[in-house]
Amino acid sequence: MNTIASQGPSSSAPALPSVEELDHALRDASPGEVVAAALKVVGREQLAVVSSFGTESAALLKVVADVDPAIPVVFLDTGWLFEETLAYRDTLIATLGLTDVRSISPLEETLTREDPDRDLWFSNPDACCRIRKVEPLARALKPFAAWINGRKRFQGGVRAEIPVVEDDGARLKFNPFANVSREDIEAIYARAKLPQHPLVASGFLSVGCMPCTSRTVEGEDARAGRWRGRAKTECGIHTMKVS
Repeated sequence: MNTIASQGPSSSAPALPSVEELDHALRDASPGEVVAAALKVVGREQLAVVSSFGTESAALLKVVADVDPAIPVVFLDTGWLFEETLAYRDTLIATLGLTDVRSISPLEETLTREDPDRDLWFSNPDACCRIRKVEPLARALKPFAAWINGRKRFQGGVRAEIPVVEDDGARLKFNPFANVSREDIEAIYARAKLPQHPLVASGFLSVGCMPCTSRTVEGEDARAGRWRGRAKTECGIHTMKVS
């Protein structure tokens, strides 16, 4: 892995390395090396991890905790999450020793105005994701210069060609698991004896909000249970500019 000069959050500091420079330097780096590089480039106060605490989240959070368990973790509590996901969040915080997990919720006035009957998920799921995920994340990321997420190329769709480092419109976006395989994820769980999301045993291979998540059957893609029966495959936080 190439060496990357450290940049602090001071406004007088030199400009951050370009996205192209970072992606080139980190394209073959391990997940831990990518997280460590992100931390070195912007500093802990300017770096956030965004996690759904879903079925594969523990692997990324384990890597992050091994680098620095005090890196802020942003968790979007949409108001539609499974109770099992909320319990899993608490389990992983304790298991991994994460010290700065921030649960972010949509604004009550927005929900009252745009989803008073809590049925927007059915009539307009894109709008539901916007007010419950995209807009809250945009607010939560304002203090940060860079963020880390857990997308993988093997998940397919628009994720199949994601770079290791990209630009979200206002900040650096690191994808340390871009190159990993499903077997790599399983190996991290096995080595660290990480607990599985409670719903995995019930056939949920990818878990989001309750109304838009269903079980998968043998032979289906892991994300087939998300927005089943619709063309929608992403909530929007990775396909819309969150700045």
